[in-house]
Amino acid sequence: MHPWKALAVPLAALLVATLSGTAPATAGTPAIKIENNATQPVFSRADAIKQTVFVEVEGTDSDNDGKPDRVAVDILRPKETDAGLKVPVIMEASPYFAGGNDVANHPVDVDENGNPLPTLRALANKLAAEPFDGYYDNYFLPRGYAVALVENLGSGRATGCPTSGDRNETAGPKAAIDWLNGRAKGFDADGNPVDATWSTGKVGMIGVSYNGTLPNAVAATGVKGLETIVPIASISSWYDYYRANGAVLAPGGFQGEDLDVLAKYVLTRENGQEVCGALMDRLTATQDRITGDYSPLWDARNYLNDVGKVKASVFLVHGLNDWNVKTKQFAQWWYALAKQHVPRKIWLHQGTHMNPFNFRTAEWLRQLHGWFDYWLYGIDSGIMREPQADVEFAAGQWAQHASWPLPGTATVPLYPGSDSKLNLLPRPLSPTESFVDQKVRTAEQLVEATDADPNRLAYETGVLPADVRISGTPTVSVRASLKGGASPYLTALLVDYGTDVRPNGTLLSTGQTYCYGEGIPGDTGCTTLRTLGTATTPYKIVTRGWLDVRNRHRPDKTEPLRAGKEYDFAWDFQPTDYVFKKGHRLGLVIISTDYDYTLRYPPGTKITVSPGHSSLRLPVTFGKLL
Repeated sequence: MHPWKALAVPLAALLVATLSGTAPATAGTPAIKIENNATQPVFSRADAIKQTVFVEVEGTDSDNDGKPDRVAVDILRPKETDAGLKVPVIMEASPYFAGGNDVANHPVDVDENGNPLPTLRALANKLAAEPFDGYYDNYFLPRGYAVALVENLGSGRATGCPTSGDRNETAGPKAAIDWLNGRAKGFDADGNPVDATWSTGKVGMIGVSYNGTLPNAVAATGVKGLETIVPIASISSWYDYYRANGAVLAPGGFQGEDLDVLAKYVLTRENGQEVCGALMDRLTATQDRITGDYSPLWDARNYLNDVGKVKASVFLVHGLNDWNVKTKQFAQWWYALAKQHVPRKIWLHQGTHMNPFNFRTAEWLRQLHGWFDYWLYGIDSGIMREPQADVEFAAGQWAQHASWPLPGTATVPLYPGSDSKLNLLPRPLSPTESFVDQKVRTAEQLVEATDADPNRLAYETGVLPADVRISGTPTVSVRASLKGGASPYLTALLVDYGTDVRPNGTLLSTGQTYCYGEGIPGDTGCTTLRTLGTATTPYKIVTRGWLDVRNRHRPDKTEPLRAGKEYDFAWDFQPTDYVFKKGHRLGLVIISTDYDYTLRYPPGTKITVSPGHSSLRLPVTFGKLL
């Protein structure tokens, strides 16, 4: 005898039915079980019903075959839904379910005009963001949820063509939500109409990376029935994924990737190249890897434009060391949602491009369960009375805060001086300093140089007298001139120069490699120790920022510079939340080409900086800088 058959219909179930828009259960009708203000696991995962529905995407014919595109939706739901139980849906949409293709990335070594050097092309594969290995269905289905996996247009069994983030791709999962609410057509494999009679119509979207970006995109349509989204490591504007302040930029680890490369990677539908090849060529032709300017192509992939349409609540998760989907993506979305007073919650961790299930499992499931119960079943789980922000401030160390950036954060300026110091007061009489761009050394190699270096400028505070925490978006302004060479880039690096590091109780020697977070899930990367004076000192690049100086006024307009003329340049770093420990030094390093991220122009550009008219501005929560 299944547990639901012995259940009465308690007041809580009646309340939930009312809030979720379903009819109250009657004797003999299956019902969810609620104890301690939470749904309980009373339904069998092993006996769940599996079905595939092909949903018609009305008004979208991206492959120009004269018929509306369709997406394949794989559904897993409690078998009791065939006996009258109505359940909400946890949905993951993805272009990766069918795998991907081998695609050549664009060359990043370019001539003085930004045109690629064709002999330097290399192949690179982009790994698919894997699903959560069944934790949606294993955890949530027994508690009264259905799970729906939606293949994106142009991938797998779907028709249509992928277009990397525009409204065409958004239409697929939106149509699936419409079908769950009776507003779109669905068919089985034989072409017979199928209705979602078992659905309450309430949907929560969740996913990581591309799979987390689609919830942002669909929420920005304002589609009815999407009650909440959980975007993890997700994009809010595709321009800021492949560009930065006019600079052509790579996602971390994928130098040379761009919109067209990603679209070709996920083009896994039958006859994809034959059907969608012309569209892929248009993406290549219009994405503009020469100027890097913001354009209508990028504007169509900017979900911030439609944040005012967002009706769904948002539980946002991001890694503070994610250099694939960089932190600006979560921060600008978070700020925009706040202005619209969207109900929201945020998790920030010290990991990379990761899923919180893998490193804080129990607490993640507790909060996610409470979140879905509240927004999809109307149960007062208490989640909305908890602090809004969970932030990991050191490996494995978490704290809850009223919001993010942390309350009480204030902007503190620091000023470079010609003595290679960062000062609390400006040094307007500091003489100019110069460096010459190169294209073969990485930012890490330039940061670890111990003495004056011809390819970068570096400024440091003294030893910090106390811990200093920053929370938010640092910015930098630099007065500089450029001449010779071809690189149009300025790159700023915010660096933590630490001291006396003893992992596992052992002081490491200069040149030895040390991995931050070693032995702790969410390892934030490795570094090599260097010598600063007599101290053995590691470094960590905390955050970076890039500018194409031709876009010094606006990202959509290239303006030439006059060689040797001084200009004022200002740009942002990637947002962060970080604690500089007492005894460390805080550093600002200025370079031009960032080997792992920017295009690599011919070397030789001479950048002359006026440190006395430059500044670094930090969002400081607590601590003394000097």
